Amino acid sequence: MTGPLRTFLLMAVAVVAVSLSGPLMALAVVPPLAIAFWRNAFATVAIAPAVVVRRGDELRELTGRRLGLVLVSGVMLAIHFATWVTSLTLTSVASATAMVCLQLAWIVAWQLLRGERFDTRVLVGLALAFGGVLVVTGVDFTLSTEALVGDALALVGGAAAAAYTVIGSRARQTTSTTTYTFVCYGSCAGLLAVACLVAGQDLGGYPLEQWGLLLLITATAQLLGHSVLNHLLATTSPMYVSLALLLEVPGAALLAALILGQQPPLAALLGLAVMVAGMALVIVSNRGPVPEEAPVG
Repeated sequence: MTGPLRTFLLMAVAVVAVSLSGPLMALAVVPPLAIAFWRNAFATVAIAPAVVVRRGDELRELTGRRLGLVLVSGVMLAIHFATWVTSLTLTSVASATAMVCLQLAWIVAWQLLRGERFDTRVLVGLALAFGGVLVVTGVDFTLSTEALVGDALALVGGAAAAAYTVIGSRARQTTSTTTYTFVCYGSCAGLLAVACLVAGQDLGGYPLEQWGLLLLITATAQLLGHSVLNHLLATTSPMYVSLALLLEVPGAALLAALILGQQPPLAALLGLAVMVAGMALVIVSNRGPVPEEAPVG
């Protein structure tokens, strides 16, 4: 199999996998914080053998500032999952997925605040993306205040994912992807376990089919999705990976319609289209450095 064909097929698998994330988590009857905990806990267990066998020395040497960066990245990942998975219980999968996919927009906005300059098209793309947010949230507000709260939580989840991406990019400069992922997912799972206990959300006692669904979420979104995308970043431009990830928005909306019967209003779909177009313009026009860490979902 040729290099370009292999890359295309891997990217297609990853996009389908991450697109399944929102619909599958919305389908589950497991409490949202518990869903977030188990997908990270299962992923940590899945990665553990490779870390022990191949990266034992590196894991023992992970201390000081290097360890601190990975742990802070885990905190941001926990905030991302806690807010986004909860948002799926309040608003539509399409809205929640689109809001959380604004990760790169938050990164560029942060760079702007730090005084970095961008092409005018990047600024236009940002305006379009956040303009689309206003359209979607306006439509959701007419549906229910609960949906609006869900949109707000998804936006926070996207901002936390942006912080995770930036911090994770720095951490991986001195730490292998395997070790970084193991410690990050593990610390994230630990924080989410505490959050479940504080919020009174059960970590067990689910029907067998729900455990199967949790394993499916882990295998698709967590392992086949973002792990594959992180692998592709070693050989593929971050711009192309980011553009491919935008397909998660229509992909998740389509799968939510098929699996859950969710059909957002036409105005909301138009807002989602504006958001995706704006993000695409930001990605294509941005000539600044993009953190080489796959966005999460």
